[in-house]
Amino acid sequence: MKIMRFKYVLLFFISLCIFTNCNIENDVNKIVITSDDYMKFNTSKITVKSGKLVKLTLKHIGKLDVQVMGHNFVLLKDKVDLVEFANKAAMASKNQYIPVESNEVIVYTDMIGGGQETTIEFLPPEVGVYNFICSFPGHYAMMKGKFIVE
Repeated sequence: MKIMRFKYVLLFFISLCIFTNCNIENDVNKIVITSDDYMKFNTSKITVKSGKLVKLTLKHIGKLDVQVMGHNFVLLKDKVDLVEFANKAAMASKNQYIPVESNEVIVYTDMIGGGQETTIEFLPPEVGVYNFICSFPGHYAMMKGKFIVE
């Protein structure tokens, strides 16, 4: 009798753990973006739900080294001029091409090379449409998109 009761209690807790993990996963905006040696993201539009944690993974599926073809994901604040920001970023090589004194960035990943990946977690900004780019010199012209918070 005690063994049966133990099994039911154990089954209850296992079910509770599984249920809890499912709820945690549902409260996360999971995003995987790929980049390559041809200066392209696999998407130019990302849509997330407001108030839900964003878990963004950037995968560089190319082969070239970070010094030659590095990529990152930079989410910019509203109304930031892309060309102006990219010019400042190009001068910030010692800081992974993120301007040190900049207040124009919401969040960014590490700069990665071929075969590498990096993940960041953050709460999305308020509802709206934001720009994202790769800030490696010259890449922003082709590696950009819209980050939409609904």
